[in-house]
Amino acid sequence: MFAYGLLAVVLALHLRGLGFLDPAIGLMFALTLAGDTLISLYLTTRADRFGRRKTLWIGAGLMIASSVAFAISGDFWVLVLAATLGVLSPSGNEIGPFLPVEQASLSENLASEKRVGVFAWYNLAGYVAAAFGSVTGGVIAQNFGYRAVILTHGAIGVVMLCLYAFLSPQAETAEPKAASGFLGLHESKRIVLQLSGLFAIDAFAGGFVMQSLIAYWFHLRWGASEVQLGLILLFGNLFAGASALMAARIANRFGLVNTMVWTHVPSNILLILVPFMPSLGWAVAMLLLRFCLSQMDVPTRQAFVMSVVRPEERSAAGGVTNVARSIGVASSPLLLGLMMANPKLGLPLIFAGSLKIVYDLSLLTLCRRTGFGSSQQ
Repeated sequence: MFAYGLLAVVLALHLRGLGFLDPAIGLMFALTLAGDTLISLYLTTRADRFGRRKTLWIGAGLMIASSVAFAISGDFWVLVLAATLGVLSPSGNEIGPFLPVEQASLSENLASEKRVGVFAWYNLAGYVAAAFGSVTGGVIAQNFGYRAVILTHGAIGVVMLCLYAFLSPQAETAEPKAASGFLGLHESKRIVLQLSGLFAIDAFAGGFVMQSLIAYWFHLRWGASEVQLGLILLFGNLFAGASALMAARIANRFGLVNTMVWTHVPSNILLILVPFMPSLGWAVAMLLLRFCLSQMDVPTRQAFVMSVVRPEERSAAGGVTNVARSIGVASSPLLLGLMMANPKLGLPLIFAGSLKIVYDLSLLTLCRRTGFGSSQQ
């Protein structure tokens, strides 16, 4: 997540510096996310049989390869190939096979009532790392250039390869099964696919407010510098991480689904208000307030998915839902040129917040209809 935070600050700016216009940058982001989606789907639906540690090794290797390509080449088609086959995160958020496999491994050794709390700390570690990655990326970019940031991203992939070598055998599933079901899913197929459809809508909306695009919008709208952008994302990720810990307490009292929905709706109202602020300071303040609420649904959503599937389906369920989100995110940047035509309007933020509210209410309706809203705590 530190590596993803590094990249979020500079990726769009690096591509613009290479001479690519907004539609080409949007296409590049879309292909990056689409490629990660396909690779993640392939790896995560086989991880419980192939081996979770081996799957994580492959993901780290792809991350290194794509970083090298982006650092040394300015050719559009080389970057398209690297974006499609590699593991890069233009959103500043988790992407690739890492999160589904890591959380399946954690769930293997956790009682269900402890998952939200552990996932909250897991996400807090990620947010804090991404936060310091963002501010570090801004400093490196200002002093050494964008390519230095991308090479640092790749170097961290090497560190990940080494760390994954120390994973315990307890990370593997105790009951691996052949993937005779659809995408490695058996009894849980219906609910996982229903949730995946809704998660894709949420992620499609989120694609318009990826951290790299938020940084780009603040740069276009208010002329914010790289260091200022890094500081905005630093505090945003810190606040998001702190909110994850609060989510565990709220979920224990009100349930997973209520926590997912009723913290997400006000955060999206705040997002809609950001473009209407009269100055950079007010816009940043509104965005940071939004960060205080926007990620409370993350550990609860992850614990919810793990709770509705069998142990041997967890990597597949995490992978399918994560891939659904990646598909949604991958579609959004194709509209980047249209949405960014007039930065003063803030159309990406307004559209994203509105669609996310539609997702929240749809999720609540589905869970109440199926009974999961009242039974899954």
